Parts: sequence; structure tokens; C-alpha cells
Amino acid sequence: MDWLDPLLLSRWQFGLTTVYHFLFVPLTIGMVVTVAIYQTAWYRTGKPIYLQLTHFFGKIFLINFAIGVATGIVQEFQFGMNWSDYSRFVGDVFGAPLAFEGIVAFFLEATFIGLWIFGWDKLPKGLHLATIWITAAGSIASAYFIIAANAFMQNPVAFQMNPEKGRAELTSIGELLTNPIALAAFPHTLFACFMVSSGLIISVAAWHLYRNQHLETMRPALKLGLWMMVISGILTTLMGDQLSLAMVDAQPMKMAAAEALYHTATGANASFSIFTLGTPDGVSELFSIRVPYLLSLLSTHSFDGTVEGINNLQAQYVQLYGPGDYTPIIWVTYWSFRWMIALGLLHVFIAVVGLWVTRKGRSPKSRWVWKVAIWSFPLSLGAMIVGWVFTEMGRQPWLVFGLLKTADGVSPGVSGLEVLISLVAFTLIYGVLAVVEFKLIIRAVQKGPDPLPEPHPESGELAPRATVY
Repeated sequence: MDWLDPLLLSRWQFGLTTVYHFLFVPLTIGMVVTVAIYQTAWYRTGKPIYLQLTHFFGKIFLINFAIGVATGIVQEFQFGMNWSDYSRFVGDVFGAPLAFEGIVAFFLEATFIGLWIFGWDKLPKGLHLATIWITAAGSIASAYFIIAANAFMQNPVAFQMNPEKGRAELTSIGELLTNPIALAAFPHTLFACFMVSSGLIISVAAWHLYRNQHLETMRPALKLGLWMMVISGILTTLMGDQLSLAMVDAQPMKMAAAEALYHTATGANASFSIFTLGTPDGVSELFSIRVPYLLSLLSTHSFDGTVEGINNLQAQYVQLYGPGDYTPIIWVTYWSFRWMIALGLLHVFIAVVGLWVTRKGRSPKSRWVWKVAIWSFPLSLGAMIVGWVFTEMGRQPWLVFGLLKTADGVSPGVSGLEVLISLVAFTLIYGVLAVVEFKLIIRAVQKGPDPLPEPHPESGELAPRATVY
């Protein structure tokens, strides 16, 4: 293996920077909605506890948002620097949703988040509340445009090829934004983001309750986090089922690779393996724990449905696209798919147990219960990360499925050494940012909610100043 191969290093660089950026995205989306909910509760009830929780989790949201923006900008530069052939090939299509994301969604977020931060003592309560909801809408819209752009890579639609220029050109922005993959992936991703934010709320509240601190605010915060985790976990699972159907329709090889299914199977033979041990090349199975019919049910919503195997699909793709290996790395797709499911379900299970042991105002006596809650935060976040790895690695060797291979999208004029230098530089910078982010959030979490401000001398209402941030 050539360790200075520009293609290999470019893939590693984009993968690492994307995973790093993805640490912040789900927490930002989930947390801004949580903050908006708390502020709405304060607006409707006037209870000071909701104002404290708004500010407390608002600080965490702002810290995460700032770092997330800084890390996300780097990714777009990589399209031109490391993947110029890809950019030339799909720029007319891929650039449209990215333009919407930048011009509409991001500026919506940037404008109204500023109004929210500095408008506490300057805007009417109702108008100020609207600013955080508009910020949330901008974050959600931003996610949709990014998912729509990625969906084109999974399932190319709304384009025509220009043979003279050798590139894909957009034919319908509406069709692009309603790509079946985007429509299925968006709610699945959105509810998964709520799982991540719920996990943070659970861990933070459990940390304070374990130490008998801020009981009046952290008890309701824990309850909200637990219920949000259970509800969003169920919805994530249901939407994931719809995404699997769309995936099988657009990329049957990805589902076959997720199960390491080499031979086409039907009904009871289309079983889902919970755990498998195989030969190093992944071709032969040594031992497995299987659930009959489950793969058929997941893939076709039928107990006797047929699931195409890797070997059959490989032969079809050779006929369609010419000689080559069209199989992704099986062990990556197989285990990332299972880790995604396992980590998410484990977090939901912990939340269900948490609701049971805290029912009717009970407080668990075992320190292990609290420690599990405190350290459970990475579960949903890890599930989202390995889910992204499965989505992208399962598409290989295609950069745009059926149109452009990954090997054909890398910049021809960039050397491996140049990519390596930038990869090392990004890794060091991101490492520093990670330390800064971690310390700022830990400091905000350990400090806990700020004391309530003094009531306004004339109205008597609690109208905190922007300086609390």
C-alpha cells in the first residue's frame, strides 16, 4: 500500500474532518430545539426554573455551535482542493443545495442567534422567543439541504449528462430536494439528533443529582431527557426502517454488504445475523447467531421477500458498468451497521430503566445507576457516527453511485505529501479545538444553572441581560 497515495490520504482527510465536524452537528440541532422548548415553557408559565434551564443549556448550545461552524467550513474547501474532479463533475447539481444551505439556512441561523443572544433585555418576550425558534428552523433546514446534497451521491436524480463538458447538470431543483433517499434520511437523522441532545441532558442532570446539587432544576431536566430519549429513539427506529427500504431500492449492494450476504436469499434463508464470526476475507461463515426472516422483513417488509446477494449484484454491476470490484469493505459495513443499532438501542434501554427507577419522584440509591447515566452520553453520538460511516463506506467504490467512482474524483494536481501535510495540520488544529470545546462545556456543566436575575423594577418580570452569556 502506498501511504502517500493522494486518493487514500484524501479519503482519510475528508473522513476524519467529517467525523470530527459531526461531533457537533447533532448536538447543535438537538440542543437548539431543547433550548427553544425550555424558553417556550418559561414564556407560557412564567416559572423561573424554565428560565434557568434555558440559560444553562443555552450556554452549552452556543459553545457547541461556535466550534461546529469553525470545523464545518473546512469541509467545503476540500471539495475544491482534494476533490476537484468530483466538483467539476457534479458541481452544477451538488452546489445547488449547498448554496441554499449557505445563503438561506446558515444566514438565518447566524442572524437570529445574534438577536437571541443580545435581545434578552431589548426585545419583547414573544418576539425574543421567536428568534430561538427561527434559529432552530435554520439549523434543521441546514441539515436538510446537506442531506439532500448527500442523497444525490447515494441516488442520483434530477440531472442530465452534458457529453461535451463531461459533467452532470441540474434539471429540477424540486426533484433534487425530494430525492427519496433525502426524504427518508432526514427524519431518521433529525430524531437521532434529538437522541444525542437527550443523552447530554441525562448525563448532565445525573451528574448534579448524584451530588445533590441544583435539585429543583435538574430533576425535571432529567425527566425531560429520559422521555425525549425514549420517544426520539422509537421515532429514529421507525424512520430508519423507511430509510432501509429506500436504500435497498437505490443501493441493494449496501444492504447485502450490511449483512455480508453473498448469495441471494428468500424468506427464512434471508436471516439477520446478530453476531457473526467468519474467515478473514469475510467470504465464509464460521459461526453466527441469526434471526430467521428478519433481513427479508427489513429489506422488503415481507417475510418471503427476496434479498439479492453480493455475488449476484457484483455480476449485474459488471454488466452495467464494466469490469471492476463493486463490493464495499464488508467488515466495515457489517459491523458499523450493527454498532449503529446496538449503541442506539442501549441508550434507549438506559432511558427506559431511568424512567422506572425515578418514577413517582424516587431517587436511586445505587451509585452505579447514576454513573451509568452520567457516562452514557457517547452512546447515541457514537451510533450516529458509525451510521454515517456505514452510509458512506457502503456506497463504495462509488463517489456518485453509478456515475463517478471515488478514484476518479480526486484532484489530479495534488500530491500525496501535500495532502499528508494538510491532514496532519487539520488533526492538530482539531485536537486543540476539541480540548477547548471539552473544557468549556465541562466548566459550564459543573458550574450549573446561574442564579436568577433580579426582577425588572417596573414590570417585576425576569428579564435577564445578554451578559449572562
